[in-house]
Amino acid sequence: MIPIRDENRSQTTPHITRMLIIVNVTVFLVLWLSDNLLLKNVPSLTSAVWNFGEIPALILRGQRLYTVFTSMFLHADLIHLGGNMLYLYVFGDNVEDTFGRGRYLLFYLLAGLVASAVHIVALLYTVEVLHSAPSWVLGIPTIGASGAIAGVLGAYVVLYPKARILSLVFLGWMYIVPVPALFFLGFWFVYQLLYGMLALRLPIEVAYWAHIGGFVAGIFFGLFWRGRRRVQVT
Repeated sequence: MIPIRDENRSQTTPHITRMLIIVNVTVFLVLWLSDNLLLKNVPSLTSAVWNFGEIPALILRGQRLYTVFTSMFLHADLIHLGGNMLYLYVFGDNVEDTFGRGRYLLFYLLAGLVASAVHIVALLYTVEVLHSAPSWVLGIPTIGASGAIAGVLGAYVVLYPKARILSLVFLGWMYIVPVPALFFLGFWFVYQLLYGMLALRLPIEVAYWAHIGGFVAGIFFGLFWRGRRRVQVT
């Protein structure tokens, strides 16, 4: 299922969600242009990933802690960027509407922080306890807004469980079907959990435990703010 939009109209203009989308897209385009046009004084995408991506081994040593945040604004390719921004666009406005702009931005960053921590703990468990992955996996950079956006999804599912998500569904043909948020995001979470369990045994490129950690963090924030919906229209 691919979300197109929800039928849950926001009461306020989602300035923070739009700003986050613009920043993520701008960073990717600048780095992509640097790779393809060899722009002066602009690092390549590969260089940016190694310098500003989160490397678990360094974080565990207390080094380059700023990359916990800078890594949230880096993406590997257009598909990675497009998928993340689509989910942020569809689900972010209503969560921002409920939290308020300042709290929403803080929540977004905190969800990303929790996602990073859970990802690192899962890697350590895989390397040190299960011995199912070599230690060098701790030196691989992690990038992407997925953990923070998973937090948005977790908050959305408890704030608006009955909201309908217009989704592109493939059943031998393409159909646009309204799907309740509880089902859509519940299915998404179970998918992440299943692959997360697999990732504990086999090295997988996708940081599924970051998604799981961000989603659970979003649920807790959403439960705290549930019922405090804003009514002012701007």
